[in-house]
Amino acid sequence: MLIGYARVSTEDQNTDLQATALRGVGCERIYTEKASGGRWTRPELHRALEQLRPGDVLVVWKLDRLSRSLKDLLHIMERVEAAGAGFRSITEAIDTTTPAGRMMMQMVGAFAEFERGVIAERTRAGLEEARKKGRVGGRRPSLNAEQRAEARQMVSSGRRTAADTARLFNVHPSTISRLLARDGG
Repeated sequence: MLIGYARVSTEDQNTDLQATALRGVGCERIYTEKASGGRWTRPELHRALEQLRPGDVLVVWKLDRLSRSLKDLLHIMERVEAAGAGFRSITEAIDTTTPAGRMMMQMVGAFAEFERGVIAERTRAGLEEARKKGRVGGRRPSLNAEQRAEARQMVSSGRRTAADTARLFNVHPSTISRLLARDGG
């Protein structure tokens, strides 16, 4: 049996194009969902994998509909293989029921992982360049220098507890705790 899986990432997208393509290649059952490909918590994917029996084929419209990482992709492929089933991607013409298809699947997965690595490398380089120019990412401090000094003084003098100080400055108690920890007390 051909079992289809279709996925879109956001609520304003729909799986119609994918489902039509899956029906067109003969999928008898199609599982659809709206979830990020980077998440492992995709109930419909897990249902599709649980339905696989020896001789079945899991079919997707495009490889990235199944997974965004090589690690997850390989894990999914192991589950497909453990079920005695095959895998087919319509767009990339990958069919793991053939030796050439298994080899192609491994190559496509490796290229996808390479692409993610290159993107991560460019992001790190961009952040480093921004730091060199004096730009720092992240959230702005909740308290300015004067407020930090006052909060330290209130707690260290014993006038107020850390929790009271946090309420006074309208910040989370962990903000005061981190401030005191940075100063050694």
